[in-house]
Amino acid sequence: MKFNWKNSFFLLALSFSFFSCEEETTDVTFPTLEIPTSYESTAYESNASTELAIRTNLSELASKMQVGRTGARVDETELLAAFSQGNPSLKDITTTYYADKVTSWLPELAKASGGTFDPLTAPIGEGGVYGGYLFDENGLEIEQVVEKGLFGAALYNHALTIIKGNEINAADIDRLVAIFGAHPSFKNSDAATENKDIFAAKYAARRDKNDGNGLYTSIKTNLITAKAAIEKGQDYNQDRDKALSDFRYNWEKSNMATVINYLLGTISKLNKTDVNDADRASALHSYSEAVGFVYGWKGISENDKSISDADIDQILEYMNVPANGNATSYTFVTDSFNQLPKLQSAIDKLKQVYKFTEQDMIDFEYNWVSEQDRK
Repeated sequence: MKFNWKNSFFLLALSFSFFSCEEETTDVTFPTLEIPTSYESTAYESNASTELAIRTNLSELASKMQVGRTGARVDETELLAAFSQGNPSLKDITTTYYADKVTSWLPELAKASGGTFDPLTAPIGEGGVYGGYLFDENGLEIEQVVEKGLFGAALYNHALTIIKGNEINAADIDRLVAIFGAHPSFKNSDAATENKDIFAAKYAARRDKNDGNGLYTSIKTNLITAKAAIEKGQDYNQDRDKALSDFRYNWEKSNMATVINYLLGTISKLNKTDVNDADRASALHSYSEAVGFVYGWKGISENDKSISDADIDQILEYMNVPANGNATSYTFVTDSFNQLPKLQSAIDKLKQVYKFTEQDMIDFEYNWVSEQDRK
């Protein structure tokens, strides 16, 4: 039998054509990522040892600042040392912008300590204690501006370093849980008997109605998802990246929801028919917390947050704490009629930036941990 090279070539070409066609049309798909219902970690304390140490240092700095509330003198050197202790220190992980602010505010807090303050006659002297809180001469509680500002400028900023570092791994998600102020058990409560939420997690919990849709619950889901995606491998990097992006955004939103809560409280206390010293002191305390919560996000890269520095500057102007000027916080007490509407303008601006709904704004009025007695 004579071998037909022509027919053989035709068959070979045909078989190659089928093979090539199969290669071109193959569409590899991966199963949908299964998301666990709880966060699991077998080495949380060791994985997050750096972040847990940072939390301890922030608590120590806050405690040293709070000594001034008693009327005792606070040592400037001790405050600055507390800000700089540790490896990394709070100062190391804080944005350059806010670290400079903190190192200028701490000496002012020390100057105010040991004195007395009256918002109705401010600004006089260096400030002092009023209603159980330590204010500078302008009616600003520096203790709160420093501590609450560091939730963004230091803790969130450190989270960005973890996320944007070398290839993120499952142990790094433990670090994010810790620096947020939560625990793998995710108590959704700052009143829990153990492993309670602190720092940013504490306030996210307070803004969460515990109905499965709140900001704290969303953050928990974000971190569980990110960890599950990492453990499944590179094919799920898109799920990982979206979860981490949502985590950042929900942290920021919960922070600003708390600003709204505190500003509403300030307005309510100073709008009472009969305002007493306790009301004034509590209002200025809440207001100062709100100032810190906003101020700490100024200086974070605008690629890493939703609010712009220009919007923050506008809000600080509304709050009588201009970024490049002197605070006149006391005027919310001495000229409430004309000044309190500015706080409402700050609230309206935050609602606009974060597209909060009317129901969100109603919900933000409450501390849901307290309302629901969550332990």
